[in-house]
Amino acid sequence: ILGLAVQWGVKRGVYSNEAGQGTGPHAAAAAEGSHPAKQGYAQAFAVYVDTLFVCTATAFIVLSTGMYRVYSGGSADTPILQDPGKLPADSKVGPAFVQNGFDTVFTGFGPTFVAVALAFFAFTTIVAYYYMAEVNLVFLTRNLRNGMVRRVVLRFLQALILVSVAYGAVATTGAAWGLGDIGVGSMAWPNILGILVLQGPALKALKDYRAQKRQGLDPQFDPRPLGIRNADFWEHRADGLITQGVAGTAEHP
Repeated sequence: ILGLAVQWGVKRGVYSNEAGQGTGPHAAAAAEGSHPAKQGYAQAFAVYVDTLFVCTATAFIVLSTGMYRVYSGGSADTPILQDPGKLPADSKVGPAFVQNGFDTVFTGFGPTFVAVALAFFAFTTIVAYYYMAEVNLVFLTRNLRNGMVRRVVLRFLQALILVSVAYGAVATTGAAWGLGDIGVGSMAWPNILGILVLQGPALKALKDYRAQKRQGLDPQFDPRPLGIRNADFWEHRADGLITQGVAGTAEHP
């Protein structure tokens, strides 16, 4: 039971906050900041907002209004735990539980609220995932001299996204979740291995950030005194700050 609970929690939790999945760094890398650890803390806080706050609030809506049903042996025909008279008999596991929960307080508002929320969620998810895919594809094809080939590859990606959206809109819930789990797993495992192997620079940056905070400074990042290589963007930024007379890191004032 514990193993199944952890498995289900991890599978659905990753969809909620993307921690460890490998997609969050795309947005984080595009943010403006004086030190990478600052954005790291912002990303960590997002886990709290997405999962511990939003998802817990959703669960409390379902539990506090009694809009839940537990089935025996995986059968949808034999509920063993429910609040008689509250949950409509035709309600299936999923958004209907939240809809009916809202309806107990705001009659008729539940379906509209959930529909609007899901529309925003789906739209932002599609836009974000396409942005990530296009950025990665442009990076992978950066050495192709033939511009026509790059445009064809990009158009193929756009067509693939459109087909995926159309299929997801009409596919069964099980098929959609199954494809999603395959895609997330394909990203998460290489990313987790990369985190384990390449965590050194991140730990050095965090140590540098904390050292500057202890000195009462607004942390500014320079990777060179920390021994972090290939961080050209931060090197150029640090050179610009030195030129303007702004102090550098704690180890490299």
